[in-house]
Amino acid sequence: MGLAFVKCIGLLALLASGVRSQEKKRPIMLDSSGGFNVAGKIIQNPRNPNMTLSCDHGYMEYFIPWTPRKTSLVMWHSSSTQTWQNRFDGGEGFKDMFLRRDYPVYLWDAPRLGRANWACERTTYTPDYRDQGNFVAWNFGPSYPNFWPDTQFPASNKTAWQQATSGRYVEYDTTANINLQANAAAVAADSYKIGDSIVYLTNSAAGLRAQLAVTMSNTTNTKAIVAYESFGYVFPDNLNITAGVPFGPVIVPVEQFKKLAKLPAIQFIFSDHRSEDFIYLSQARRSAKLINMYGGNAEVLLLGKDAGLKGSTHIAFQDMDNDKVADLLDEFLKKNRLDHYVDDRTGNSQASERAWRRWAGLPRRWR
Repeated sequence: MGLAFVKCIGLLALLASGVRSQEKKRPIMLDSSGGFNVAGKIIQNPRNPNMTLSCDHGYMEYFIPWTPRKTSLVMWHSSSTQTWQNRFDGGEGFKDMFLRRDYPVYLWDAPRLGRANWACERTTYTPDYRDQGNFVAWNFGPSYPNFWPDTQFPASNKTAWQQATSGRYVEYDTTANINLQANAAAVAADSYKIGDSIVYLTNSAAGLRAQLAVTMSNTTNTKAIVAYESFGYVFPDNLNITAGVPFGPVIVPVEQFKKLAKLPAIQFIFSDHRSEDFIYLSQARRSAKLINMYGGNAEVLLLGKDAGLKGSTHIAFQDMDNDKVADLLDEFLKKNRLDHYVDDRTGNSQASERAWRRWAGLPRRWR
């Protein structure tokens, strides 16, 4: 009897393990996908007013799951949407990870960037030989080509390094362009076309732009910002802080700054091997303190020290352990009640699970 019982338990454990494995690879079931342009303006040819140009708009690509959650994840990088699509080594990226979790995903190309690069003004591009400098800026290691011993970047994969250095658009880091891009994002948020519960997932200088977008918005549709290593921060004008270019600080009227304090949550995330005197980490701590002083809910999370994710990089959602980074985002969304389904105010995912289990021919979950 004892042996039979042990065998039965072992069989159940094996079945459960198989189900969990299939759950991790659950299919992505979409209701719709597509894209649209946002904001921008139409200018006339000064020599012929009958000839016009539509320009300075942003481009939003969207993916809506079959059984969507209420919160939309707007994935925003200041120079490339590719970083959200898949890892540099070809592994699964945040876009698919969170579509599997039933979150509507929006990939945002801000004005004059990528698929929205039709500018209303003359632009100039000069090659800037920065690959080796980016190696350090992206926190792959202390100096090129010396990776951190515990790096979560696939250091031995030369193709991954080439993908990382190639996966960029031309980026115009000027005060005027930062304001243009932030304003377009605010227009998108206020349009309700991306829902009324929006979380910005940002990386690098997009974090600055997302903060500024919140201060420009006229609705409360934006619910949170999760900024992976934001390079730049917004501060109120009632402090003795000098504005900087191109990555801030950006100074706004105090009443606009208070809009950040009205968001249910803000999380500034930093990778491993960042010292406390790293300029953007110190700015993040000061920004979070000010936001909380006005009644907000902002925090700084160190992936290495606080979450135990050693070797994490500037682009943590691209790291080889990005599934663990995704789990942290899961916890954040659940903690702040941003994980509810459209048709379920309790956040219960049973309907979604039943749908995909029927599709996959899986048994009901063991309780």
